[in-house]
Amino acid sequence: MTDTAKIRRLAGLKAAGTPIVMVTAYDIVSARVAEAAGVDVVLVGDSGANVVLGYESTREVSVDELLVLSRAVRRGVSTPLLVCDLPFGSYEASNALAVETARRFRDVAGCDAVKIEGAGEIAERARAVVEAGIPVMGHVGLLPQHLEPGTPPRAQGRGVDEALAIARSARELEAAGCFSIVFEAIPAPVATAIARTLAIPSIGIGAGPDTDGQVLVFHDLVGLSRGRNARFVKRYADLFDPMVQAVQAFAADVRGGRYPEPSHAYPVDAGQLAAFLARLAAGE
Repeated sequence: MTDTAKIRRLAGLKAAGTPIVMVTAYDIVSARVAEAAGVDVVLVGDSGANVVLGYESTREVSVDELLVLSRAVRRGVSTPLLVCDLPFGSYEASNALAVETARRFRDVAGCDAVKIEGAGEIAERARAVVEAGIPVMGHVGLLPQHLEPGTPPRAQGRGVDEALAIARSARELEAAGCFSIVFEAIPAPVATAIARTLAIPSIGIGAGPDTDGQVLVFHDLVGLSRGRNARFVKRYADLFDPMVQAVQAFAADVRGGRYPEPSHAYPVDAGQLAAFLARLAAGE
């Protein structure tokens, strides 16, 4: 299925009132999990800066680093729409830069679409990328790339002016040609009201139940992330502790001489072994 067909499918899901499911992925394993689970959209998020690469801020991940993650995910995803975040600093300065970066994610990593944060001038970047033939997903509300490292995130749109600014941003992105918009950390009633003004699908993360779809970070929903999660995170598994226990069991077996067992070793012909040992002893 082409990227255009996948995007039309999302529009069809919105029209039918069928919730859209999006999840992040950063490597072949998380990509294969998302594919097997039957999600609609896979996002190679710049959140990989935190959950995979160990950076404090999403602003620290480079284009080359995110391209590596995106290429890995592409190898494991075929059915869902594959959207890749454009990293901080790779698109804001000019339309030409935005188009150049988006083309790299399409041509090098095989992404179906790209995602950018913000509106205003960023809506013009989105328009340029769309006109260059690359689908764009927008992002309003909380904009992690706009946060200085160490700045705690906070919900957006709690006041009238701020909520209206988000609504204007969403409309600007729709007018620029975005096929969908992520709503992050927005009070549910505000997100609901804004989403109803849009003809394109909205994907919520901490934006209540009435957006057209929902997204969570893979490591958060399967319990691999450490530390305090955002209030909108729901854990559907806790895989970190079982993984630690598996490695601890392996370490205990190695130290106790219980691994490897004979069944874990490869056999060798007795005659070949004898000949090898003789020639090794002769100094060959």
